[in-house]
Amino acid sequence: MQFQIPQFIDVEDKIFGPLTLRQFLYLAGAGALSFILFFALTTPLWIGVTVILGTIGASLALVKYNGQTMITLLGNVFKYLWLPKFYIWHYSAPGQRLPTIHSLPREQGAPSGGPLKNLLLKFNTAKGAINR
Repeated sequence: MQFQIPQFIDVEDKIFGPLTLRQFLYLAGAGALSFILFFALTTPLWIGVTVILGTIGASLALVKYNGQTMITLLGNVFKYLWLPKFYIWHYSAPGQRLPTIHSLPREQGAPSGGPLKNLLLKFNTAKGAINR
């Protein structure tokens, strides 16, 4: 028995001529906003805003960079700028040993740091894999 395997599943359907639904909505949104601003702004200012909106709408709809849409690219840029960075680099020169970390024993009856601090302590001081 043979089964037909779907191909090109990462390609969106062209609904409005050569445009996908998403591309059409970006362009239609920019056009609708420009139409609304036509009644609110003076003509020279409206032309400038319309050019800017048209450029933004066309770039969001049509531009791809390294196979990614512009909205995905902008999302990744904002995520990179907003989220904290965590850099790890462990270097040991040939023939050098890493210093060992000795933990001090806790006092009896001292409150623990909570489950997250205990997990962080395990991450920082464990020499092997950490069990669940």
